[in-house]
This record gives sequence, structure tokens and C-alpha cells, in this order.
Amino acid sequence: MSQPDEPLHQDGIGDQDELDRLWTPHRMAYIRGENKPTDASSGECPFCRVPKLSDEDGLVVHRGALAFVVLNLYPYAPGHLMVCPYRHVADYTETTDEEAGEIADLTRTAMRVVRAVSGAGGFNIGMNQGHIAGAGIAAHLHQHVVPRWPGDQNFMPIIGRTKTLPELLGETRQLFADAWPG
Repeated sequence: MSQPDEPLHQDGIGDQDELDRLWTPHRMAYIRGENKPTDASSGECPFCRVPKLSDEDGLVVHRGALAFVVLNLYPYAPGHLMVCPYRHVADYTETTDEEAGEIADLTRTAMRVVRAVSGAGGFNIGMNQGHIAGAGIAAHLHQHVVPRWPGDQNFMPIIGRTKTLPELLGETRQLFADAWPG
């Protein structure tokens, strides 16, 4: 065992550096593509499966008539929500006028709720349409609502390639669900 003032060395890991390591083994499920659809089949789609779960188990914040709001299991930032139609549809142009309207309304309400609960200073809102555009789950439409704060892109994600989330997803889901109007 090394003394506190001695650098730690472990054979076989390459050149030693001064970086700390934050181990996040739960990310391997995402990296390996577990629970992601392999085709347009709704039977494998997490966004078709989530509404069948309890709100707590599925991280569902709110259920509308045609769409629902869910916390992202692999968030870009604390409070990262997604608005998804219940219907298994891949492309935004395939939504009905009613679905598109409810997705827009739920997105606006999500922004209001997140601001009220966490004081977010801004948002990134968007949909990645198709694998080529970066959609992780291209088979089922989902709109991202990512809250932002001044200085939130500090050294951790940029240099350390690590995201820090100050709260468990279940706690965040409960705060948002309790604050959702109606």
C-alpha cells in the first residue's frame, strides 16, 4: 500500500496520470445497447413498455391522453425529461395534429415545472430524427427537454467525461410529479 504522499501505481494500466476515477458501471447497459429496440418492433421498445409500468418504476412524471413525460434513464443533465407519444411512431411528420399538439403542450408544461422546481436558467429542446441524426432509440419518437444552468458545463463533462447528478432519478421524478399542474 502506498503512503498518502506517494503516487498510486497499478501495473498494466498504462502511464500513470493525476486524474481521479469515478466509476459508473451502470452506464454499461447504455453502452451495450441493452433495452434498445433493434428494429421498428414495438415489442422491444422501451417507450412502449414504460407506460405499462407504475409511474415510479417507469420514471413517468405525467401521463396525458396521447403522450407522456418521463425522466431520461441516461440524462444529459439533472432533470432531463422526454415527451413521448404513446403510439409507436418514429418520425415527427407521422404524428397526428392532436399528438403534435399534446407533445408541444407537455413540453411547455415540463419547462414550467422544471423551472419552478429547480430554477433552471434555460433549456435545450429537441428531437433527433433517425439514427443518422443521433437518435439512440430511433424507432419511437421522443422529444428531449434538457434543463440548463449557468456554468453547468464545467470541467466534469468536458475534460473528465463524467456527468454529476445531484439527486436520484426517483427523487427527481417525485418532485416533478408533485409540481405538475392538475
